[in-house]
Amino acid sequence: MGGDDIYTNDGTVDIRKEPAVKSETGDWKACRFILGNETCERLAYYGMSTNLVNYLKERMNQQNVVAANNVTNWSGTCYLTPLLGAFIADAYLGRYWTIAIFSIIYASGMMLLTLSASVPGLNPECDKVSCHPTTSQSAVLFLALYIIALGTGGIKPCVSSFGADQFDETDDFERRKKSSFFNWFYLSINVGALIASSVLVWVQMNVGWGWGFGIPAVAMAVAVIFFFSGSNLYRLQKPGGSPFLRIFQVIVASVRKAGVEVPADKSLLYETADEESAIKGSRKLEHTEKLRFLDKAAVETEADHAKGFKSAWRLCTVTQVEELKAILRLLPVWASGIVFATVYSQMSTMFVLQGNTMDQHIGPHFKIPSASLSLFDTLSVLFWAPVYDRVIIPFARKITGQERGFSQLQRMGIGLVISMLSMIVAGILEVIRLDYVRKNNYYDLKTIPMSIFWQVPQYFLVGCAEVFTFIGQLEFFYDQAPDAMRSLCSALSLTTVALGNYLSSVLVSIVSSVTEKDGNGGWIPENLNRGHLDYFYYLLAILSFINFVVYLFISRWYTYKKAATKPRLNVE
Repeated sequence: MGGDDIYTNDGTVDIRKEPAVKSETGDWKACRFILGNETCERLAYYGMSTNLVNYLKERMNQQNVVAANNVTNWSGTCYLTPLLGAFIADAYLGRYWTIAIFSIIYASGMMLLTLSASVPGLNPECDKVSCHPTTSQSAVLFLALYIIALGTGGIKPCVSSFGADQFDETDDFERRKKSSFFNWFYLSINVGALIASSVLVWVQMNVGWGWGFGIPAVAMAVAVIFFFSGSNLYRLQKPGGSPFLRIFQVIVASVRKAGVEVPADKSLLYETADEESAIKGSRKLEHTEKLRFLDKAAVETEADHAKGFKSAWRLCTVTQVEELKAILRLLPVWASGIVFATVYSQMSTMFVLQGNTMDQHIGPHFKIPSASLSLFDTLSVLFWAPVYDRVIIPFARKITGQERGFSQLQRMGIGLVISMLSMIVAGILEVIRLDYVRKNNYYDLKTIPMSIFWQVPQYFLVGCAEVFTFIGQLEFFYDQAPDAMRSLCSALSLTTVALGNYLSSVLVSIVSSVTEKDGNGGWIPENLNRGHLDYFYYLLAILSFINFVVYLFISRWYTYKKAATKPRLNVE
């Protein structure tokens, strides 16, 4: 058996930093630990975040707008800190050790959150009317939440890429499994979310917040155990050095050579003579025609050799230039995901507040918490993910002739349309609900006799949109990222969720400020029966439509990345 058959050819090593043996590492035997870790970690995350808006209202005595904005700001931070984790992973530690260290930080935050909800002195005192949190109690709560946000920053950008690393891109058989991995990865997220939005939300509303946060803390501890249990089976990509340094070098070199003409023959641009790239863990990239100003960084001049050696701040390889081009090409696609993430964030804020006004009873005795309706989003994902993999792709493949059925950009575009429909449906339900309130003079009722299960269609549509857009985004940003920047690009895709949450907060604040006049509560008052939440949903639908039109132009402009060679062999 040749060396190519024994070892992976994508530059991966095992936990002992030896060349990764194909038969002993990676593939699905390693991924089951990664998927188990992700299921438990997502159970922990959604277990404490799904119903967080109600905890802030009930136990921290916050008003609707304040509670909704605190949740979206915190959630946004959870999707912004991955930039830090991704930089550490790509530049210094690698994905394995970054996940390991930040998982421990995450678990400590979960423990502090549990203590803040259960230990006398840290837990706010409540009477029959309301709770009365002190400044120090609020500080402990938010400290715990933002420790969790830091911890999740090292996990989110690395886990999906780390799982994809278990499949050798140079092996046709393993490469075909990678697309399925992203579907199973997103399924594992939603298995955790399903348990969180059903069992844990019920525990929080009916047993207590101490147990409601304690169980997610235990789940996070189990996630850490799952991850370390598979250590001997993992394939590890070596960190390639600071991606930001290489980006700045290309920018500086391009500006320095602003007056230099790029040759018509692109083979004259500078590249290493070796078959492998000069960037550790990366393949060479072929030259692309767009963003040609940056090509100046790869034009050789006499000044580049004046000191007897080549400076990376004056002369960069084509691969290094194409790394920056790949990032810049991703940015418009990335930006188009922000409005989608704003729509998605409504499940943990406005959908919950809308559900609070509706009849939550199943039979005479059982009452379902409004936040638990998000389980229908999860069920939608669990339904559509395998349907997409087993039914939609084979059907689309016959029509389009593409191996994946749809291109990744087409898949994400379909999700954008479905998310717009979800806002229209949510708005229609609110119109019907307000009409019911008006006809029966239910303005001052806390909950009206209208079943909360009328919300199911909007949750189901958001779940369907996730399968197309979020899974497509995971695969797209991994596939189109330069090899040595995959954690960074995964983090970049996650920041759309952060900015979507922040945009939601901004929109809520602007809408409240503009529409609250002369004692009028505006579109989103404390008593939603006297408001117009439907207008807010329609505003999001309009923004989604505009975003989709822009996305169509972006997708037509986009040029896919082309790898020029196989990565270096492991065998030394």
